[in-house]
Amino acid sequence: EGKWPERVLVMQRNWIGRSTGADVDFVIEGRDEPVTVYTTRPDTLYGATFMVVAADAPLADEICAPEQRAAFEAYREEVSRESEIERLSTERDKTGVFLGRYAINPVNGERIPIWASDYVLAEYGHGAIMAVPAHDQRDLDFALKFGLPVRVVVDTGEADPAETGVATAGDGRIVNSGPIDGLSKAEAIERIIEILTEKGLGKAAVNFRLRDWLVSRQRFWGCPIPIVHCPSCGEVPVPDEQLPVRLPDDLRGADLAPKGTSPLAAAESWVNTECPKCGGAATRDTDTMDTFVDSSWYYFRYCSPGYEDGPFDVEQVRKWMPVDQYTGGVEHAILHLLYSRFFTKVLYDMGMVDFTEPFTRLLNQGQVILNGKAMSKSLGNMVDLGEQIDRFGVDVVRLAMLFSGPPEDDIDWADVSPQGMTKFLGRVHRIAAEVTAPVGADPAAGAQDLRRVTHRTIDEVTSLVEVRRFNVAISRIMELVNAARRAIDSGPGAGDPAVREAAETIAVTLSLFAPYTAEEAWELLGRTGPVARAGWPSADPSLLVQESVTCVVQVAGKVRDRLEVAPDIGEGELESLALSSAKVKEALGGREIRKVVVRPPKIVNIVPA
Repeated sequence: EGKWPERVLVMQRNWIGRSTGADVDFVIEGRDEPVTVYTTRPDTLYGATFMVVAADAPLADEICAPEQRAAFEAYREEVSRESEIERLSTERDKTGVFLGRYAINPVNGERIPIWASDYVLAEYGHGAIMAVPAHDQRDLDFALKFGLPVRVVVDTGEADPAETGVATAGDGRIVNSGPIDGLSKAEAIERIIEILTEKGLGKAAVNFRLRDWLVSRQRFWGCPIPIVHCPSCGEVPVPDEQLPVRLPDDLRGADLAPKGTSPLAAAESWVNTECPKCGGAATRDTDTMDTFVDSSWYYFRYCSPGYEDGPFDVEQVRKWMPVDQYTGGVEHAILHLLYSRFFTKVLYDMGMVDFTEPFTRLLNQGQVILNGKAMSKSLGNMVDLGEQIDRFGVDVVRLAMLFSGPPEDDIDWADVSPQGMTKFLGRVHRIAAEVTAPVGADPAAGAQDLRRVTHRTIDEVTSLVEVRRFNVAISRIMELVNAARRAIDSGPGAGDPAVREAAETIAVTLSLFAPYTAEEAWELLGRTGPVARAGWPSADPSLLVQESVTCVVQVAGKVRDRLEVAPDIGEGELESLALSSAKVKEALGGREIRKVVVRPPKIVNIVPA
């Protein structure tokens, strides 16, 4: 919390889909076993007027009455051609078929009809729902479509859904519900679960939307599944001492082409093996694991890539992990990033790691778009990155992108200016080439004004990089370049030690963003060894104290003068200075002053009568 983008955490929570409610048992006429229905709103049980079963759930096939069999099977065939997204869409017309069977509402004994429909998924809960049409829009749409009863059991103060066609999903007092009438939602949920538990008709339950993960793939590239299939022993895990199972290294080109079976299944010399348990003839599993299995833990292997006694060296992982900063696209939010967290928690339970989260901080970088649209070959709005690098150089392209905005924001290449960055890096190069102060010259003997700019730059860039405001950090370096240029051209000159300090600071701080240019500048300054090993400069606190600040003076909202004042100047003194300004007097033109707003030390606003 607080270190990952909130939208990623929300996406993961929604993917997991944890909810609390109750499992409620409904007796089905003509069936020995009751059907369990999961609901997050057991307080609305008295409003359940029908039941809906997922059309593709085995339950629907099992309980369908003979006279409805033909209609049901025709409907199920239609549903099989729909995607899950289509089935869950609230915009679609509701469809369904009556199964010819009735359930008994456990709280009031009413017979309620059972329907099959596509808006219920077999994977959610138990594949069946109790429909409370007054308080659920999908149930209401279905009820109105097929003429089913609508009973209000939560008084929200809104009109009857049977008349308006709009379900009342808000909170309110329970009505038409016998022993729980008058209770609030929370009170009613607690009480109805107690009643169901006492009567053996239900119990409190937790449900998840999270799906099972099918990890096997019928392709060559991937980790072989370490299972041996033996006619006598069944499925036998490959012993630890025989791990990892390696892919055959003699499959090439045409061997990997589709031919009715997976590539590994066709590699008979690899498939045929001995059973680790009985020693008899057996075959290897010919599927490989989904690459997300690998990406869920590969970063642990990086800590000890040569380790051969297990997946990773536990001590090295404890030394280097968890990852301090992860940068990646939001498209990985509910697969790689979520399952990496799952794997890490399992490894923690196994005692192999001493932390429960693999990535401490997460940054989702933005996209590079063009003219307001995502780049696409079909749209013909692609920008060739290689061509841009060949034309401008990698430092220029990188710097232009970083300068265009915060890394988490999208940037429009139409607004990026490689030409401008080319000129900027040229200025950096020229400053480094012109410095004549010797290496090691004491900067304290140099121009103090320039030194203050240099050390403010060090202080601000250090802080800005920590919070990933790279565009602002680059802007501060540009300001230092301007100050160094002025010092050379119209100030103390290129031989001043403060100019060398500024030029070296530019090289070191710029090395984060334009390493090649920074390296050349470092060499031009007479320094040996790479700039990356120079160490990060420290700001002198005494040079961060501002001796003066610029105060803007406005008359009727327009800037009329700028005053250099002490940072701690008082309100009265600042007002007097502003009113005595010749430019202010000229702007007033003899008019009376109605109001003076003073915000020391930055601004004075004079409002004429």
